[in-house]
Parts: sequence; structure tokens; C-alpha cells
Amino acid sequence: METILQAVKRKAGNRSELRKIRNNDQIPGVLYGKNKENIPLAVDRKSFIKILEEHGKNGIWLLDIEGREEKVVIIDYQRHPFSKEIEHVDFLVVDENTTIETDVQVVLVGEAYGVQDGGVLQQPLHSLSVTGRPGEISDRIEIDVTDLKVRETIYVGDIKEKYPFTFNHRDDDVIASILPPKQEKEISTGEEQEPGIPENLEGRETNVADD
Repeated sequence: METILQAVKRKAGNRSELRKIRNNDQIPGVLYGKNKENIPLAVDRKSFIKILEEHGKNGIWLLDIEGREEKVVIIDYQRHPFSKEIEHVDFLVVDENTTIETDVQVVLVGEAYGVQDGGVLQQPLHSLSVTGRPGEISDRIEIDVTDLKVRETIYVGDIKEKYPFTFNHRDDDVIASILPPKQEKEISTGEEQEPGIPENLEGRETNVADD
């Protein structure tokens, strides 16, 4: 089900005009579409953040632009480098032929048997690049690691058949593994990866293509 967000048209302005929009608790943005003129617009900040937190950026949004409705996806948004507030958002009009390339968060769930046995869980990939139709792509991929034992590994190839979109990775790219305690200690400084989500995961640039 699409998520409705109200938007208003704005003039393509300079920095001072964009600052006025932001000071009015709005986020400036642009609507793009194949064979369509780009439309500068603004959306309510609180409404945008609420929908983003509830539904994620990879879902289909229904954008109401002064009474005109468009099905869209977010192709990018930028944050202020210090305050981290969203400063700009790019929307793309979608149809059944639209495909996008985007990053999807990887979340490991469950307590691995290998960790209970003293092993160390490693997660080299915290997100995966995928290509597909917007309605097929979720905001996160959950992987159950409960049955993962010491010296066992989950590869991209192990999960790709479960999803309708394409993974832009090699089948032997490692998503998660359990290292023996001794081996984990021997990993050189700076090489080991800690479980968790990097702070810069959000708002990463996505590429757009049409079938």
C-alpha cells in the first residue's frame, strides 16, 4: 500500500530561498521522471520523517503535489554534515517498467550456536547493493544466523534465490561468518568488522535505470 505525502511546488531558488524553506520546517526536493520535466517541490519535514521511519526509503510513496498524485520512490536524500537533518530529497516517478539500484540494510537475527561455543561473529557486509522494481525491494534483509557454527559462513549466493531482485555482488561475497576465538585474536588491527550498522548507511546515492 502506498504511503501518501503532501508536496507543494516551489521555485528553483538560490541558497537563501532554500534556507527559508528549511526554516519553515519543510524539506526542498525535486521530482524526476522519464520524459518528464523536473519539478522543484517542498514537503513537510515532520510528515516526511514520520513516513521514512515507519516505511523506509525503498518503498513506493504516493506523492500528492497540489492535487496531482504520482507514485514515486526516493532515489537520494542529503543530510547536513553536522546537524544530520535532512536538507534535500530526490523523488523518482515510477511505473511497472522502472528499475532502481539501491542499497538494502542487512540485519542479522538470532544468537548463533558458534557464538555460544566461544566463536566470534563477523559481518563484513552491513548492506547489499540490489537492482529491481521498487515494489519488490524492501528496506532491510533479515538473515537468521541461529544455526551458524564455528568456521561456518553465509555467502550472498546462499540467500539470493529467496528474493525477487538481483544482488549486485559475487556469490562468494561473505555476509557473515563465525571465527574461532584464536583466529579472531590473530586478525590484524583494522581488519576485523564489528556487528552493527554504520552511521553513514542512510541516504546513500542510488542509481536509476529503465527496462
